[in-house]
Amino acid sequence: MRILLIEDDESVAQMVTTGMEEANHEVTHTVDGHDGFKQALDKRFDVMIFDRQLPGGVDGAELLRKLREKRVDTPVLFLSGLGALGDWMTGLEAGGDDYVVKPFVFSELLSRVEALHQRGATPG
Repeated sequence: MRILLIEDDESVAQMVTTGMEEANHEVTHTVDGHDGFKQALDKRFDVMIFDRQLPGGVDGAELLRKLREKRVDTPVLFLSGLGALGDWMTGLEAGGDDYVVKPFVFSELLSRVEALHQRGATPG
């Protein structure tokens, strides 16, 4: 599975990348929402993982709204420190498919990402 990870916290990004690669998934990581937007438009990913709070005042939910406007329908899981009900709702209403709050257990994140991929996969 090809995963786009947009996460500015280097320790979280390293843990997610290492864990996903150990599970035989390919991860493209960027810390910047602008670069993430370009990556999401230029390449095909099976699942994307977005932080809600990104450098430069970019919100992951707004980034996803813009991608959905461009007809990018890749499943998106938000991985965020913003854990209030309103934060979840904002992410899901923007077009997100799942929401995991930091701190998190990696095995749960992996299971959720793999479930999103299975639901979004086309029979082949």
